[in-house]
Amino acid sequence: MRTIFLFFLAGYAALSAQAQQQPHMRPVHTFSIVARDSVTGEMGVAVQSNWFSVGSLVTWAEAGVGAVATQSFVDPAYGPLGLDLMRAGKSAQQALEGLLSSDPGRDVRQVAMVDVHGNVAAHTGSKCIQAAGHHAGRNYSAQANLMLNEAVWPAMAKAFEAAQGDLADHLLAALDAAQAAGGDIRGKQSAAILIVRSTSSGRPWLDRVMDLRVEDHSEPLAELRRLVVLQRAYQHMNNGDLAVEKNDVDGALREYSTAEAMVPGNLEMKFWHAVALVNAGRVDTSLPLFREVFAKDRHWALLLPRLPASGTLTANEKTLSRILSEAK
Repeated sequence: MRTIFLFFLAGYAALSAQAQQQPHMRPVHTFSIVARDSVTGEMGVAVQSNWFSVGSLVTWAEAGVGAVATQSFVDPAYGPLGLDLMRAGKSAQQALEGLLSSDPGRDVRQVAMVDVHGNVAAHTGSKCIQAAGHHAGRNYSAQANLMLNEAVWPAMAKAFEAAQGDLADHLLAALDAAQAAGGDIRGKQSAAILIVRSTSSGRPWLDRVMDLRVEDHSEPLAELRRLVVLQRAYQHMNNGDLAVEKNDVDGALREYSTAEAMVPGNLEMKFWHAVALVNAGRVDTSLPLFREVFAKDRHWALLLPRLPASGTLTANEKTLSRILSEAK
């Protein structure tokens, strides 16, 4: 194990040396939180900054391994290398200490990690631009730099601990609290949230519970919350599709209805809900939904006749004509 650890550190030293040759470091000053859900074991990181596409540099997580936030004068290598070390059996603290020991720029870094066991480690370099600091609690760490004041990270910790709901709800509560306490002294531009499962299935696309980014927006946290609601609604749509595969028609319709209620203006959800009703033999119930969708965008009426050939819609010509009459 020591050989593996030294191998990773040697790799980091090489990457760090390359970074030092770059004429400019990226000043991704921001506030973020890394955390593990003690009930589900899910792990995640959420962030906001007055910097374009903050999620592409700060947020890192892997199912069954841990989560990392790397910021301030950011070295993105802390993300993948921190995960590598934790995957190899190092705790969050051991991984962070190992990487810092090989980094000549450690004084301008701010990094936090949480591992699969809930161990937390955080570092705020002595040369991070004030106000800067972190608060490490049970299963989480909140950190910030270049803030308006020193109330930001304590507010994040308090909000995270007091929040109700799942891990995403706790992470978003922390970000909102940071902004309410003063936030980034420069303003706000982008935000991101990344959550992974407690164990790895070997299929990363299934292990990501949530992976959302707001790259550039006047109100990035409000937009991030909108996307979280939208993803949850689409998850209900996916659950409805799975119920259809299991011939659980009533279950499918419940899921589709829930999704539609969460995002009432989404035509696609209404359309596929209506299609599911037809496939369940409930054509009369589907017609008001089709009527609303067709009235707002007639392209859906053009799509409908293409569905029977793929098996997506079970309807004969008479039923199709009846539905399409709602578009006239």
